[in-house]
Amino acid sequence: MSKIVQVKAIQIFDSRGTPTISCKVILDNGMEGIAMVPSGASTGSKEALELRDSEIKYHGKGVLNAVDNINNILGPLIVGNDPIQQEKIDQSLIDRDGTNDKSQLGANSILAISIAVSRVAASLKGISLHEHFSDLYKDMTGEKPQQSLPMPMLNILNGGEHADNNIDIQEFMIIPSGAESFTQAMQWSSEVYINLKEILHSMKLSTSVGDEGGFAPNLNSNEDAIKLIEESIIKSDLKPGIDINIALDCAASEFFKNGKYILSGEGKELSSDEFSDYLKNLISKYPITSIEDGMDENDIDGWKLLTKKIGNKCQLVGDDLFVTNKEILSKGIKEEIANAILIKFNQVGSLTETIRAIECATSAAYKSIISHRSGETEDTTIADLAVGLGVGQIKTGAPCRSDRVSKYNRLLWIEEENNKILLK
Repeated sequence: MSKIVQVKAIQIFDSRGTPTISCKVILDNGMEGIAMVPSGASTGSKEALELRDSEIKYHGKGVLNAVDNINNILGPLIVGNDPIQQEKIDQSLIDRDGTNDKSQLGANSILAISIAVSRVAASLKGISLHEHFSDLYKDMTGEKPQQSLPMPMLNILNGGEHADNNIDIQEFMIIPSGAESFTQAMQWSSEVYINLKEILHSMKLSTSVGDEGGFAPNLNSNEDAIKLIEESIIKSDLKPGIDINIALDCAASEFFKNGKYILSGEGKELSSDEFSDYLKNLISKYPITSIEDGMDENDIDGWKLLTKKIGNKCQLVGDDLFVTNKEILSKGIKEEIANAILIKFNQVGSLTETIRAIECATSAAYKSIISHRSGETEDTTIADLAVGLGVGQIKTGAPCRSDRVSKYNRLLWIEEENNKILLK
C-alpha cells in the first residue's frame, strides 16, 4: 500500500489575477497529484468560508494563511494515509477544522488537499480521474454511476457581477441540446459564439469579454440579450429550441434589495410575484429551458411561487440557494422548491461532501450541473467529475479563455479516448 509522504501548497493566481491555492500531494513511490482551487465573484451567504489574509498585499485577497494551514496543520495530518481512502481523509480534514463553515482553516485549504488526493489516487490505480470518481461514488453510495459526457452550458453573454455593463441578469447561456456528440456540441457552440461577436461588431457594440469569456455589451434590456443570441443561432444555420436552447443565470440575490428585485438596466422594481411572472413571460417567448437562481437565496416564498409557475416547464437551478450543501438541499427538497442543483465543490469544501450533495439530488430526482467559478484556473477536475458521476450537465463559461476552454478540451479528449462514454 502506497502512502502519502508529503503535502505541499503554494499561492498561485486565478483567471482574475487574484491569489488562490495550488496543492501537491506526494506518495512514497514518487507519484504526485496537483490541484488548483477556484474562487467565485457572486457568492451565496451560506457557502463554506474561503480563507483570505485581509492584509494590504493583493488588496486583502492573499491566501498565505490558508497555504500555511495546509503546509503546517492539515498536510501533516494526512501523511501516512492511503490516498485511495478519500472519504476518510476528507473527514479528518473537516474534523480538524471543527466548524460548520470551515472558517477555522478555510474551505479552500481543505478542498485543495481533497482534489490533489483524488488526482494522485487515480494515478496510483492506473486509471483516469473520471473513472476514479465513478469508483468513489460507488464506494460512498453502493451504486456505480453510468459515466457520460455532459451537455455543455456556455455563458456567451455576461452581465451582473461578471461584467461592467448595464445588464442585470448575470449569464445568458446556450445549450446545444440537439447535438449528437460532445464534439458537435462544441462545434455548434463555437460557431454561435463567433457569429454573436460578428453581430455585436456590426452593431458597434463592445466585444470585450467578462470573467467567464462571454461578451459584455451595454443593452437596453435582458430580453435584448436573448434576442441577440437567437439571431446568432439562426446565423449559424441552427434552429433555436431544436438544435440550441437558452439558459439564464439570474443571480437574483445580487439585485434583490429591500424585498424587491431591482432591474436597474430596465428601470424596474418587481415583487417576487412580479419577477416570477417576468421570468414566466421570457420562457413563453424564447426557448429557455433552464433558469439558475431565479429568486434570492432567502426568498423561499418567491422560490415556491416560481417553482409552482414554471417548475414543470423549465429546469430551476439552485446555486446560492443550495450552495452544494446536502443538508440545505434536503430542506429545499422538502419545501418542493427548484428542481436542480448547481454543484461547485468550493462552496462546500471537499469532494466527499460534493458527492453526497449529488447523491441527495439524484435520489430526489433533482438534476445536477457541475460548475466552474468566475475565478478559475487551468485545473480540469470538474470535467472528470461531470463524466465520472454521469450528471449530464456542465457549465464552464464561453468557448474563450484558457481557464474555460481547458475544461472543454479535457472533455474532447475523454470523448476521443472512450467511445463507450456518450453525450447524455
